[in-house]
Amino acid sequence: MKKQFIVIGLGRFGASLTKTLIQNGHEVLAVDKNEQPVQEISAIATHALQVDCTDESALKELGIRNFSHAIVAIGDDLQSSILTTLLLKELNIPKITAKAKNEMHGNVLSKIGADHIVYPERDMAARLGHQLSSENLIDYIELSPEYNLVEIKAPPAMNGYSLSQLNIRAKFGCTVIAIKTRDDLNVSPKADDKIYTGDILLIIGSNEDIRHLEEDYERKR
Repeated sequence: MKKQFIVIGLGRFGASLTKTLIQNGHEVLAVDKNEQPVQEISAIATHALQVDCTDESALKELGIRNFSHAIVAIGDDLQSSILTTLLLKELNIPKITAKAKNEMHGNVLSKIGADHIVYPERDMAARLGHQLSSENLIDYIELSPEYNLVEIKAPPAMNGYSLSQLNIRAKFGCTVIAIKTRDDLNVSPKADDKIYTGDILLIIGSNEDIRHLEEDYERKR
């Protein structure tokens, strides 16, 4: 279903988000107070405008009430980020996602009404740190402070064994929810489905359980 978004702030995060939303078939009004980023995104976004969104009257002129979701992607200007989020809330935007520079910034945005806070730099650093810490970890998504969803490349020690033989859930408390091969994606695999070296396992579990799983198979290399 096509949705209408307004993305405010066209730095690397805002521009990349705009491109992804457009690629996914949605409409995006891309806004920045500076001319250059607006020009750069104009060929991609549904509409691109140079507007200072800390100005309430300018926000209203955008027809802001027509949008169901606003993303405040303003980078280092914390004052503009906070004021824009506050104005959007006062204009009764149904959903507001805001980018935060740090925890304190995020707490303020949350208190003034942002529905969802994202920390791109922190989250990317965490994902990279986890990837660099393991030979087999391909990707890492934090679902909550306690639980993660990870993609792990099946090591040689798993080669030719079925899920029931590996007994990952009983041994480590993790659940394999999908197996990706070169040619196929097996969602909700059965107990007798086999794993081969190089397959990609999509696993959900607690931080501690996933760490134990990785450490166990690192020792078996």
